[in-house]
Amino acid sequence: MFTEPELAEPWEPWVRAAALHHFIAANGAWLWPIFQILHYFGLTLLLGTVGLFDLRVLGVGKVVPPATLHKLIPFGIGGFVLNLLTGIWFFFGFAERYFYNPSFQLLLAFVGIAGVNVGVFYVSDAFHEVKLMPGGADAPLRAKLLGSRRWSAAD
Repeated sequence: MFTEPELAEPWEPWVRAAALHHFIAANGAWLWPIFQILHYFGLTLLLGTVGLFDLRVLGVGKVVPPATLHKLIPFGIGGFVLNLLTGIWFFFGFAERYFYNPSFQLLLAFVGIAGVNVGVFYVSDAFHEVKLMPGGADAPLRAKLLGSRRWSAAD
């Protein structure tokens, strides 16, 4: 179990005074389950699309050209945005439950690492090489390493 500090952190009164916090306190009983469903839907979109692309880069389903699977990535980005928005909703509802929880802190760290990894993948030549690969081709080692790191960080 995690422990909260005796004194409130400087950001806590600000969160508790925010209009979003008050809205959640007043309507959270019926909106919370809806946002949980949306959060899981966003996670499914994110892992389903990015996961398929990463698995293809790693060599699974070589018959499919990576460019075809890459067309699904905007759905994954939409899933990430949905998770970000619902995550903010959850945080503002019960910030003390999340902020001091080591699992939440690890989640934020892994999301940050995954973001850096995605940036490196798209900025480097690895993405350009993968994008031009035909079906049946094997991805370059550099792309496989970046793909496997991104997948492990998303877990």
